[in-house]
Amino acid sequence: MQQEEIIIALRPAPARRAVGAAMVAALGALLIWLALAAPPASALWLVFLIGLGALALWGAWRMWLATGSAVELTEGGLRDSDGTPIATFDEIEAIDRGMFAFKPSNGFLLRLARPGPRAWRPGLWWRAGRRVGVGGLTPRGASRAMADAIQIRLAARDR
Repeated sequence: MQQEEIIIALRPAPARRAVGAAMVAALGALLIWLALAAPPASALWLVFLIGLGALALWGAWRMWLATGSAVELTEGGLRDSDGTPIATFDEIEAIDRGMFAFKPSNGFLLRLARPGPRAWRPGLWWRAGRRVGVGGLTPRGASRAMADAIQIRLAARDR
């Protein structure tokens, strides 16, 4: 899938990327500040708040790094712009864009024929078992265009 022509690339807008990472980082900083400014009576709660704050800061950093890349649609399937394959068209059974689907915001959900390795690019895509979620910090219009292109290719394949 490395040398195929890119049909559609789904990339977060710089402002959306910065605001998303900043919000998660602010949550982490607020939790750590809360733990240090008004320490709870129990040491267990103190460790919990500091740990959760550190986890949020780590998540913000991961989100910032992950949203620097893009999800690319090629003739072979979906891949990350760093070359990581997400799903090939042979593996995709269905696409779900419904309101009640467990999908990222502004995104869609793919159901695969067989489970793949777990992967997570916060704000961009994730894969757990037979499910792949694409979206999050991505623009709604571009996500919809990519989902439409995938749906058209799946319909042509199934004919």
